[in-house]
Amino acid sequence: MKEGGVRSEYAGEGLSEDGVAPTPLRQVRAWVADAQARQAERGDVVEPTALSVATVDSDGHANIRTVLMRFLDERGPGFVTDLGSAKSREIVATGSVAASLTWPAMYRAVRFRGRAVPVGRDEIAAYFATRPWGSRISAWASDQSQPVADRATLVAAYERYAALYPDTGSPDDVPVPDGWGGWRIACDEVELWAGRRDRLHDRLVFTRVADGDLDTAGAWTLHRRQP
Repeated sequence: MKEGGVRSEYAGEGLSEDGVAPTPLRQVRAWVADAQARQAERGDVVEPTALSVATVDSDGHANIRTVLMRFLDERGPGFVTDLGSAKSREIVATGSVAASLTWPAMYRAVRFRGRAVPVGRDEIAAYFATRPWGSRISAWASDQSQPVADRATLVAAYERYAALYPDTGSPDDVPVPDGWGGWRIACDEVELWAGRRDRLHDRLVFTRVADGDLDTAGAWTLHRRQP
């Protein structure tokens, strides 16, 4: 193997200005739908809504982790988390967040940059009720990002809450923990990346120029960046 590892040619379809939807929301939704369809057909786009979320801690050190994008509407992409987690603490401290969706098999990615806005409790409760019972129990059992002595301690906490809130088959059998919520990205920039041969990739960027949401065409301008 040559130094630097194996290199792959990016044989993607690319993206042209005339092929982009008129708003960031419509374009991102189209690409997410493409990724979900490809996973259903070929199985090579695992977790199409896997979202890498980047924050900065109080010392200025960058942090990144992968969650699932649970919301996508005109207000922006969103995810759920423990409100006491490292990501939540860092979001509260700075107000800023960046995130990306990446589909290597399709040579596509989307980058979001903007401000973090709490997801409303009604939305959180509605989403929480759709989670499998075991996932709702784990939201109680895990004090996310905090140290734990060993896995046995974590399992014991899970079993304790499982006994407290037994599975009755009802979406209301496990209440939403007070410290569990979510964040939405109020975007100022949405970048669309499409891989091309010879590393001459396409990068088309929606940048906010006026008030409006992700589906307001007049709030955004589109320009191309060099790869």
